[in-house]
Amino acid sequence: MEADGLLHGKAERVGDFEFMVSVRDGSQPQQAVQKGFLLRVRSALSLKWKTPAHVTGSRIEGSVEVSNTTPDDIDLTFIVMAVQDNGRATAIGYQRLVLRRGMLEQELPFGETLPRGSYVVHVDAVGEVAAKNLIYRDRMQTPGALQVSVGP
Repeated sequence: MEADGLLHGKAERVGDFEFMVSVRDGSQPQQAVQKGFLLRVRSALSLKWKTPAHVTGSRIEGSVEVSNTTPDDIDLTFIVMAVQDNGRATAIGYQRLVLRRGMLEQELPFGETLPRGSYVVHVDAVGEVAAKNLIYRDRMQTPGALQVSVGP
């Protein structure tokens, strides 16, 4: 904090941060006030499960929500891969779109029929702002393998 009361800094990670500001004057009797603040820091490009990946018959499907908190439109590439326990990867979702600035929680569905096997689902989003030479990324995967027991 500066001598003139200016508070500044840079968040080092995503999350919710609470802090309290206390001020008092030099009068007699002295007066003081305290106020709490919540600062919510979001990632520029973020993914979260809307409908977690799951098996329906011989199909793995689900959906994610993607958010763009930047001041720019982002050229987004979204790809979902189902990776079998033998290393074979199958694309079960792909989209290329412009994600408008300030867009929060746009739903992107995915799904595909797969042969029998055990699959971990990987979701990747890569966004580009070419005019500013910026790349944003986010990634997530299922916590464990999903079992497809019915063949196509």
